[in-house]
Amino acid sequence: MIDASRMVRGGLALGGLLLTTCAINPVSGKSELALVSESQEIEMGKQGAAEVARTIGLYPDDGVQAYVSRLGLTLAARTERPQLPWQYQVVDDPAVNAFALPGGFIFVTRGLLTSITNEAELATVLGHESGHVAARHSVQQISRSEVAQLGLGLGSILSSGVQKYSDVAGAGLGVLFLKFSRDDETQADQLGFRYALADGFDVRQMVDVFQMLDSQEQLGGGGRLPEWQSTHPDPGNRIKATQALLAAVHEDWSATKIGQEEFLRVIDGMVYGENPRLGYFEGALFRHPDLKLQFRFPAGWQTHNGSDAVTAVSPAQDAQIELRSAAGSGAEASQKFFAQEGVQGGRVSQSSIHGLPALTGEFTAQSGQTPVRGIASFVEYGGATWQITALSVSDKFDGYAPAFQQSLASFDRLTDARALAVQPMRVRLETVPAAMTLAQFNSQYPSSIPPAELALINGLGTSDRLRAGQIIKRVMGGSPAMAAVVRP
Repeated sequence: MIDASRMVRGGLALGGLLLTTCAINPVSGKSELALVSESQEIEMGKQGAAEVARTIGLYPDDGVQAYVSRLGLTLAARTERPQLPWQYQVVDDPAVNAFALPGGFIFVTRGLLTSITNEAELATVLGHESGHVAARHSVQQISRSEVAQLGLGLGSILSSGVQKYSDVAGAGLGVLFLKFSRDDETQADQLGFRYALADGFDVRQMVDVFQMLDSQEQLGGGGRLPEWQSTHPDPGNRIKATQALLAAVHEDWSATKIGQEEFLRVIDGMVYGENPRLGYFEGALFRHPDLKLQFRFPAGWQTHNGSDAVTAVSPAQDAQIELRSAAGSGAEASQKFFAQEGVQGGRVSQSSIHGLPALTGEFTAQSGQTPVRGIASFVEYGGATWQITALSVSDKFDGYAPAFQQSLASFDRLTDARALAVQPMRVRLETVPAAMTLAQFNSQYPSSIPPAELALINGLGTSDRLRAGQIIKRVMGGSPAMAAVVRP
């Protein structure tokens, strides 16, 4: 889950708004410390959701979004806080994960959707995340924190004024994720189970979700977001705990919903794994086929391809290089950048980078207690302006200057036909023509992923037999060479 305690510096000024008070927890019925009112909780969630859409990006399929929203909202009505402005969306990321923001803003990744097999499984995941919101787990975290430490780590330094340099050192959305306590996770599991059951779903499928997550951890998946296991601590044996919940339920399972075919039809054609059309790395070289550009970062730096910027952070986390689009012409973007409050710019020189017009200048800034020094370059290409910002703590700048200059000079057009033509892998459905093993199926209808991974996303064992008429997911497209590059 995204760490709600970091959601204040991004725009919600708490200051005197936080009032030490107690409130009744809507799930437990117990009185608890609450420094955040419900209206403030919702505002934080709205701002966080806007940042998620900007920095990760939503999956561009209205049908998929409507399906997940519809399913989520029926579950929200079963919670103890149905009055919240609940929102359920799919983010365009291959990691297998889901997370909840305060106030009822729930996200699942397309990586999760392509890894589960039916609607009931999805309902238990959405129910789990809804449980975190219903039980005010994020609000409890905020209330236990020192107010001085609250803040949002999203955003890049100098993108809207000079921000704290330590946030740059931790660049990447991973800093937003914090594990809830074991008790919180256990309670969210119980609540998700209850909401999904109340909505008529076969909650036995919750066990399959946990089994998939345990197996998926070994495969990894990359992406902008951490995997589920990185953000959800295992509160003991979750499968065993779910089985205990099931044992206490006296339900006619034949009357409950699984929704396998409905779910599979929704995800048919969904992008699987990394989408190289949105940019990808070959080592330190970043290539973006749709934008037809490439840029090389220093070797060995930690890179991150966000939807609004591509960044790299030095191994010592004391320097950063960022590539992003900028509004207006090169001259307009340059003027706006160097006019920022707290930025002292030197002489801006006009030059060209691989024949493209560019404006470049050095700058200094005071970021908190840390003096920062850097170079900013504004390159006009493809009808847009591209801003390259390279910066470090001031006393390290001279040491990083050669690497900064090399990266600045690497911006270029992408002309490699192979790179321009690369396509993502996609999920496709296949109806099994006759009874056979999964291995036989894969031999007749090969996928672009290994057999073990194919079994995993279909909820099967590698030796399982398939029945005639069974619908199976395949993964098609891409190429073995590019799959190895964009899906490390």
